[in-house]
Amino acid sequence: MNPLDTFSAPLFISWQLTRDCDLACLHCCTDSAPRKHLPDELTAEEALRVAEQIVAAEVPYVMLCGGEPLRSPYFFQVAETLGAAGTALKIETNGQMFDDAVAQRLAKLPIRSIQISLDGDTQEIYSSQRPGASLEKTHAACRAVVAAGMKLEVTFAPSRLNIHQLDAVVERARALGAFRFNTGKLMRIGRAARLWRRIAPDPATVAAFRTRLDQLSSLVDGGMEIWHDPFTVEDGLRQSLQSPPATLLILPNGMVKIVASCGQICGHLRESSLSEVWDQYRCAWRHEKVIAAVQRAIADEAAHADANVWTRVPKGELEQCST
Repeated sequence: MNPLDTFSAPLFISWQLTRDCDLACLHCCTDSAPRKHLPDELTAEEALRVAEQIVAAEVPYVMLCGGEPLRSPYFFQVAETLGAAGTALKIETNGQMFDDAVAQRLAKLPIRSIQISLDGDTQEIYSSQRPGASLEKTHAACRAVVAAGMKLEVTFAPSRLNIHQLDAVVERARALGAFRFNTGKLMRIGRAARLWRRIAPDPATVAAFRTRLDQLSSLVDGGMEIWHDPFTVEDGLRQSLQSPPATLLILPNGMVKIVASCGQICGHLRESSLSEVWDQYRCAWRHEKVIAAVQRAIADEAAHADANVWTRVPKGELEQCST
C-alpha cells in the first residue's frame, strides 16, 4: 500500500501566489522578477476558492511564497482566510516589503514561521546576488518578525558570490533571533540554471561548505538550529522516491507540480477540485513517466534546468490509477 493512501488530504501545501517580485535574484529558482506575472495567474476569486478548499480539506500547514508573496494583490485575503480557519502558515519573503505593519497584521494569524532570505552579511555581497536589494531592510524585517512575537527562519542560498560569508550570516541570523537557519547546495533551477557557470561554487568549495555546516551544527547550544538536510536536490528526490511526501506545490496559475525540481504537472485547480488533484498526485507517484523523470533528475543535475518547463501527465492516465 502506498503510504500516501492513508491521507485524505495533503499534510502540507506550498503555494506560489505569483511570479511577480520586486527583485530578480541571480539564484532564483522560479525565475521571478518585477512585473513578471504568469499571463494566466489565478484571479482573486479563484485563489480564494482554492483557499476555501484547503480549509475544507483540513490541510494543517500551508506555505505562501512566490515570487514575492506580498506582491500578490490577494496575499492578505488568502492568508487571513486560511488563518481564520486555524491553518498554520509559513510565509517566505525576501523582506524588502515586510515592515512592522505587515508583521502586526500577520501576528494575528496562526503563523508557524516567517522565512526571510539573508544571502550575505555586507551590502556589497548581498546585493551582488540580489541586485537592488537593501540589506538594511532585510535586517529590519527580521527584527519586525521577532518584535511581533513570531518565529523567524533565515535561509541562505550559497553561491560563488557569498559562500565565504557563511559564518558571518549564521552569526547574524542568531543575533537577529532566528530559531532556524536553512541552507543546502545551490539549486540548478530557473535563473540559477542559466547563470550556473557564473554563480555556482566549485565542488571543493561546496564540500568545504558542507563540512563547515556540520561543524556549526555541532556547536549549537540549544539556540538556533542549522538545517541542511537534504543537502542536495538529488538527496531530496531519493527520499521522495522511497517515500513520496504528502505535499502539493501549487503554481500561480493553479497548476500543481509533483515535485519542485521536475517539470511534471499532475493537476490543475481551475479544472479539478483539491480532492481530485490530491488523488491525481498520489497516482502520479506510481506513474512510470514521473518515476523516470525523477530518476533522470537524480542522475543528472543539469536536468534540473527543465524544472520550470511544465509537462502535464495526462489526466486520463492518472484517473485510471487505482488508489
